Amino acid sequence: MLATVVAATPLSACAKDTTPVRGYTVVHRYPHDPKAFTEGLFYDDGYLYEATGEYEGAGVRKVRLETGEIVQQRDVPTGYFGEGIIFAGPYLLQLTWQQGVGFLYDRSTFELKGTLHYPGEGWALTRDAKHLYMSDGTPVIRVLDPDTFQPTSTITVTDHGEPVQQVNELEWVKGVIYANVWQTSRIARIDPKTGHVIDWIELAPLVAQQHVGNDPDAVLNGIAYDEKHDRLFVTGKRWSNLYEIKVKP
Repeated sequence: MLATVVAATPLSACAKDTTPVRGYTVVHRYPHDPKAFTEGLFYDDGYLYEATGEYEGAGVRKVRLETGEIVQQRDVPTGYFGEGIIFAGPYLLQLTWQQGVGFLYDRSTFELKGTLHYPGEGWALTRDAKHLYMSDGTPVIRVLDPDTFQPTSTITVTDHGEPVQQVNELEWVKGVIYANVWQTSRIARIDPKTGHVIDWIELAPLVAQQHVGNDPDAVLNGIAYDEKHDRLFVTGKRWSNLYEIKVKP
């Protein structure tokens, strides 16, 4: 168990037009595959499900949290850049970056069962009890029907009226959308009804601890939530650890 505490920005020190910034406490550190180019991450029934990107070695995997052991794995079809994942009915749905194709795998066996198509890019996925949420690198999050995968509405992410670009990996946590913003050290907590950023979680000290050389792609990316035990996990591309954190009030 770790006890790293990073202070939040005091709300009294924030100007009225400044979105609050929250700190965090590291609760526990777990092993993470340092070769994993993490694009998608979620937690289900004791395991992490992770999607890795790039054109070589992209895939989906089921990972034992405590050890980082890969207990099940499937490569993305050749020529596709793997992106985010989520369970959708009987399927494990994975996006691809610029090809406009989503792959539907059997959620138990990872056998490829079908494909779906969408316009624009695919970056990340999360879900609540009724909808899927999909990011594409823009400020707009698409809301999808979980049965047909067709868009039903959109959410435009803004911070004091300014669109937030490069919204990436998503996670649904207690009625709020958590989102990595690509190439930053922050997670936005987004009101799904308005798209407004409620506040930011600043993870710069955690990013600074990573030993990834001069790799510009080894950025913070990957959020997972264990609803049953109220545990929040974060990691990054090619990071050697995954962290359980508590967000400071």
